[in-house]
Amino acid sequence: AVDKWSSFGTYNIVEFVEVIKSEDMPHNTITVNKKDYKEYFPTAPLQYIVRQSLEVVGALDKWDVKANLDGGGVSGQAEALRMAIARALCEANIEDRPALKSKGLLRRDPRMVERKKFGQKKARKRFQFSKR
Repeated sequence: AVDKWSSFGTYNIVEFVEVIKSEDMPHNTITVNKKDYKEYFPTAPLQYIVRQSLEVVGALDKWDVKANLDGGGVSGQAEALRMAIARALCEANIEDRPALKSKGLLRRDPRMVERKKFGQKKARKRFQFSKR
């Protein structure tokens, strides 16, 4: 018996996340782009962010996670993966939703890149002012 729950398209960074529960497979494996998450995210804070949604519901040893990530920076990928795992856990067991929601793990980060304005070098940076 294999239970699979998926979550797609978080931040346009997470292409696909699959949370798998099976009697045959070893649990507590998180695979990101066919690498172990500790290899993909080398620093401890990023590893904690990835594990956070599983730790909140106490399901770290019950689920395997497979994820494909693309785009963004390393911390943006870690936070997007955290939310995608939380969404997949909610689909698997709706009773986990209040715990995940109270920690803010289901909330998308609303910050976006500010657009470049015409007549300027970047969004806020101006061209060098010349008095004469």
